[in-house]
Amino acid sequence: MASDRAIESRGRRDELVGVGILTRFLLRVDRLRGPAWVAGIGAMALYVSIAVPAAYGDDLEGAVQVFSGPVGRLLTGPAHGLDEPTVERLIAGGYGLYLMALSALMSILLVVRHTRAEEQSGRAELVRASAVGRQAGLVAALVVAVLTNLGAGAAVFVVLVVVGGFAVVGSALLASAVAAVGLAFGAVAAVTAQLSQHARVASGLAGGVLGAAFVLRGGGDLAQVGGNLLSWLSPLGWGQQTGPYVLDRWWPLLLLLVFAVVTTAVAFALAERRDLGASFLADRPGPARAHPSLGSVWGLAWRLQRPSIVGWTASLAVAGFVFGLFAEPLGDAAEDLPEVLEELFGAEDLVAGYLAVMAFLLAVMVAVQGVLAVQALLAEEASGRGSTVLATPVSRTALLLASTVTAAGGMAAASVAAGAASGVGAAVATGDADHVGDLVLAQLNVLPPALVVLGAATLLYGAWPRTLGVAWVVVGWGFVAGTFGELLGLPGWAHALDPFDHPAQMPLEPFAAIPVVALAAVAVAAVGLGAAAFRRREYEV
Repeated sequence: MASDRAIESRGRRDELVGVGILTRFLLRVDRLRGPAWVAGIGAMALYVSIAVPAAYGDDLEGAVQVFSGPVGRLLTGPAHGLDEPTVERLIAGGYGLYLMALSALMSILLVVRHTRAEEQSGRAELVRASAVGRQAGLVAALVVAVLTNLGAGAAVFVVLVVVGGFAVVGSALLASAVAAVGLAFGAVAAVTAQLSQHARVASGLAGGVLGAAFVLRGGGDLAQVGGNLLSWLSPLGWGQQTGPYVLDRWWPLLLLLVFAVVTTAVAFALAERRDLGASFLADRPGPARAHPSLGSVWGLAWRLQRPSIVGWTASLAVAGFVFGLFAEPLGDAAEDLPEVLEELFGAEDLVAGYLAVMAFLLAVMVAVQGVLAVQALLAEEASGRGSTVLATPVSRTALLLASTVTAAGGMAAASVAAGAASGVGAAVATGDADHVGDLVLAQLNVLPPALVVLGAATLLYGAWPRTLGVAWVVVGWGFVAGTFGELLGLPGWAHALDPFDHPAQMPLEPFAAIPVVALAAVAVAAVGLGAAAFRRREYEV
């Protein structure tokens, strides 16, 4: 018996051989992406720490009416302590949920990228061919996820205490909740990575769990202040039930940690029972004959981008509907809103101004969709699949234009869906059905700036593919300048560099054709320059 236990113990140790080396390797691979995520979460905490006091000052009643109402609780949380509001309570109750959601998304992408994506590409098989244990890759990915989430939590804590000047205990609790939620969903991703052979599906399954957690929490918080049983069925709800700056209770974090440990154990048990590259969800066999559309580069571009386009269109429609519903509580709180928000939304018509700002935010999300489409084209090139396509009678120009035009069509579809859904939400909230048509036009009005971002990404990919990440700077600058520019007092030239700043603010302002036409021309020119450069550069980065 003792000999059997010794053999079993040695077997478990053998499965973890190489964890340290793999962890250092993954940290090196993520040397830019990981700090960027940490900095992004810290930047969001910095943004709200500065913007909320600047916007509201000592007059918090307007924000309380928006956040503590049923729709507000659905979107932000259980409204702990908002009967006696302070700035830090408003930040934790109104924005803490989205810091947690960001850390969850970061962890999902990180774990899937270092597990299932590595198996799908074949790199994991090469690594396992050396002296590396069976479970070492999964352990290393989870260790990196733990370190990254600790970094994100530390960034949030430093910002809240140093910049915001908030209470240390409440800040530490909020930062810990952000990190713990990230760890919980990293463990969820470890499970979904065992279920599907494809990284995109594994990420989608984990994202579905995150969406379900949001819906459960939202339903519970919508029902009553403080939440009900549904709130306690969600990992996001556990993070918010810590009640930073109000209840300051630490024990809900234990629920997150226990959930992470149990889910991680399930992931290891599943990994132990499958072969490398295999999965528990079998792929559905494809048709015996390919659709005729796949015989053209345009059909191929649509087939590759179809899941992403459908997903983005549905997601932005949901976001637009929710944004539209907020028109009612905003209108009810109009008399209590501070002057800075009246300037942001337009004092003459706060609801129309609010909907114009929401159209801008949705346009930024549409721009993200465009950058991801170009990154997918780069991934096809790096994997070698693009070379297979170019080995047929397909020119580089046709390949690039088919992908870019398909992406632009998908962005237009997402814009229409988001505008229509936003209009429906606003119509439900205010009883004015005219919002539907107005907001579809408003969303299409801010589509050209998103297409400029797509053009910039295409130009970078065509000329300097390794610098494609710079396109995210354009997106980030558009978001910061559009939401924070007035508070920061940015000069005119800084706003001029923001493509989203040029169109009219519909439906608050009338349509202006010149900016829209000019931005569309810039987008087309950028795509043309990118195609010309793509023809001349060496393929396969």
